[in-house]
Amino acid sequence: MNEDSAHFPPVDPVKTGIKGCCPRCGQGKLFNGLLALRPSCSACGLDYAFADAGDGPAVFVILIVGFIVIGSVLWLEVNYAPPIWLHILLFGPLTIILSLLALRWCKGILIAMQYRHNAREGRLSRD
Repeated sequence: MNEDSAHFPPVDPVKTGIKGCCPRCGQGKLFNGLLALRPSCSACGLDYAFADAGDGPAVFVILIVGFIVIGSVLWLEVNYAPPIWLHILLFGPLTIILSLLALRWCKGILIAMQYRHNAREGRLSRD
């Protein structure tokens, strides 16, 4: 095991990632703004240099949000056949809002899971 488990109890990566909190202590903030990572945790001092979510969150967001939005567009078109401007008015903002929220959540979850995996493997530097 590593030293982190002695000082910090394990936190749920999904809850921590959705809240945008530190994957080690669950208290400090993970993000500086909407999607930019902070350099380190303000509560426990964990250096976020290990965190590299890459393109994984974007792929999940495209698949999930695309399924929801395209399914909703098709349902609305088949059942009510509204004009195209209504589709744009409804689903343009919905796509943007869902994408930004889901991207932040997915990025937080993947970083928390990456931390958990690295901590188990002993790849994190000891503070």
